[in-house]
Amino acid sequence: MKISIDWLKTYIELTESPEELDKLLTSSGLEVEGVEEFESVKGGLKGLVIGEVMACEKHPGADKLSITKVDIGGEELSPIVCGAPNVAAGQKVVVATVGATLYPAGSDPFVIKKAKIRGEVSLGMICAEDEIGLGESHDGIMVLDTDLPNGTPAAEFFQLQSDYVLEIGLTPNRVDGASHYGVARDLKVLLDRPLKSVGNEALPESNNELPIEVVVENEEACPRYAGVTINNIQVKESPDWLKNRLKAIGLAPINNVVDATNYILHGLGQPLHAFDAAKIKGNKVIVKTLPEGTSFTTLDEEERKLSANDLMICNAEEPMCIAGVFGGVESGVTESTTSIFLESAYFDPAYIRRSSQYHTLKTDAAFRFERGIDPNGTVKALKVAANLIIELAGGNISSEITDLYPNPIQSFEVDIKYKNVDRLIGKVLDRDLIQKILTGLDIEIVSKSEVGLKLAVPPYRVDVQREADVIEEILRIYGYDNIEVSENLNADYLAEFPQVDPDKIKGDISQMLSGAGFQEMMTNSLTKASYVEELVSYSSENDVVILNALSEDLGVMRQTLLFSGLEVLAYNINRRQKDLKLYEFGRSYHKKEDNYTENSWLSIFVTGAETQESWRAKTNPVSFHSLSAIVNALFAKMNFDQQLSTEVLEEAGWDYGLIYKINQKEVAKVGKVNAKLAKKSGIGQEVFYAEVDWDYLLKKFNPKIIYSEIPKFPEVRRDLSLVMDKKLTFNEIKNFALRAERNILKSINVFDIYEGDNLGEGKKSYSVSFILQDPSKTLNDKQIDKTMNKLINGFEREFGILIRK
Repeated sequence: MKISIDWLKTYIELTESPEELDKLLTSSGLEVEGVEEFESVKGGLKGLVIGEVMACEKHPGADKLSITKVDIGGEELSPIVCGAPNVAAGQKVVVATVGATLYPAGSDPFVIKKAKIRGEVSLGMICAEDEIGLGESHDGIMVLDTDLPNGTPAAEFFQLQSDYVLEIGLTPNRVDGASHYGVARDLKVLLDRPLKSVGNEALPESNNELPIEVVVENEEACPRYAGVTINNIQVKESPDWLKNRLKAIGLAPINNVVDATNYILHGLGQPLHAFDAAKIKGNKVIVKTLPEGTSFTTLDEEERKLSANDLMICNAEEPMCIAGVFGGVESGVTESTTSIFLESAYFDPAYIRRSSQYHTLKTDAAFRFERGIDPNGTVKALKVAANLIIELAGGNISSEITDLYPNPIQSFEVDIKYKNVDRLIGKVLDRDLIQKILTGLDIEIVSKSEVGLKLAVPPYRVDVQREADVIEEILRIYGYDNIEVSENLNADYLAEFPQVDPDKIKGDISQMLSGAGFQEMMTNSLTKASYVEELVSYSSENDVVILNALSEDLGVMRQTLLFSGLEVLAYNINRRQKDLKLYEFGRSYHKKEDNYTENSWLSIFVTGAETQESWRAKTNPVSFHSLSAIVNALFAKMNFDQQLSTEVLEEAGWDYGLIYKINQKEVAKVGKVNAKLAKKSGIGQEVFYAEVDWDYLLKKFNPKIIYSEIPKFPEVRRDLSLVMDKKLTFNEIKNFALRAERNILKSINVFDIYEGDNLGEGKKSYSVSFILQDPSKTLNDKQIDKTMNKLINGFEREFGILIRK
């Protein structure tokens, strides 16, 4: 949001520099992200002066050029070669001196240099209006009517004004500061300085020549609607002061009526809309919703299909405007307009937000309406705007003001206790100072006692509805920098923190994953309600629903990180980035009856090729084991690897996979995402996904590191070929072997898998290696054979496994 300091001065007296205002506003919560100088004419006409043509004769070497002698206030006349047909002796002109930079309209800037033109020296340039950015005419040089002395800066003649513009990074909760007057309100209390009048609120007497009936059918969507008509106006170009005000904040002037409404919008924060009164059929304005799919053409000449939730401003026959968002092409103000109906309203933020999102229309008006403007400022802004339009366009007030406000919006009632103010701020403030700050912020003190205050907060402060909000207001005005740091630092926490540092653990795991070629992603916790319908394990009854949802795609809090990750995969794959390894630390949200919970998860995705294509080796697609190896490494890094057990994953949303458990607690799922589910997300390749219960791992994490001496004696490897039932898993074999031989069996690994008709129906063969090692001595053949026979007999007895010789 851009704020012009000159404009700001119309609402409050300011002597501070732009830098001082920057520091003051930033420290109070309106963060200034930049300060830039605005010039109504680019370059400010620096290096351009008033000159007088003392002599003019034809150039001997060019028919269309003239050689002039110009007095620019120096000791000698300046020779200037000029190509303008209207140049003549005795004229007062604008001269660009050597070294000046010109910014011609529609062209690149250039520097005036000493030159020779067809053999004649030229020390400057006599300018046309388009050459210095003052207009578009290039018919000839500008001839001035002035008595100013030669050499006077041209900026003085044209009365150019420079301004400084503050770029404020407005946070969503501070819509009260989304205008020049809103910023002035903060400066009022920060500087202890009164505000000026917002403008002329005394309307001329109405001639009642153009009454317009107003009917509000949907009072929920439109709690307040006001309007007035003005006739006998002349739509034309705005004066320079208004155009410069709008240009300073990045707006293009349109005409005096539209510019006036924009001036009030950015000046007072109240969006307005001017309708051509001649196009209001039936002399009636109706505020209502229309049937789903109704066609409506907006000002940008695009035909749109309306939602049944779109609040519309209609006449007796047809819609004219999407309320608070965008006007219609048929009812807008044009050069032929002679009378207008001027609207000023307060619309329900949720309705405007939905319409703005639905039609993807982000307008300055919608920006303010959807966050909540001042419902009690509508008529004041309407009166100021009407008087401004009469000043700019002439005309007469031609109706009484209509103001439909059946259920006035009340102030927020908030009680604060001084002890809580002292505790949260960390410093005991004088009670009179607290009351002065609150009064300066337009917060009414209803009653007071030694314990605290009962307050009435104006409804335009939509973010101040609790005691903590009021205390924050007191602190930001008092100044965060004014809270001293005590010699003995201490802190209170609202919850107990574990002994381990969760951020360090997260950082270690992130480093491990990034080192393995993964990239971290961050996705939105808001998602589509329809997603949970794809998974039997989740129910829409457990959705945490957003009351003021921005759109249907952001209607609930996610119950799983799966779908937000699939969206990221689809986005990248559609842009030819098909080989992806991604991870995210995020949260899921659940509702059970009236209880709400949130849980932290680590999600990991792999898809595409395992490695980049190379002439040295063929690339292979990722597989389940590509992901399970990473998950196993993660558990090993956090010292959980010895406690893990696995089960087959059979669940909707997965083609296959494993469930990881620690002490019978499910801590992770790893597997292949169901192909149909991936395809619905726009992904046509295999996706492998893991979700890890990060809350549980942090809770059970033991940072203790166990050290052991490196064995001095060699390990021994023995291999077996095991023929077994297809349903038998390697994990079952591994767990049995480690229980059967606890002393010298160190590890087991599958290095080959075979399935074929010669094994028999429903059979498979694993080639398994066994690593044996005794840390105290070298193993002999007798010990090795005894151990292997023990394992073979156990496999045959427990699982019916056949040992292939």
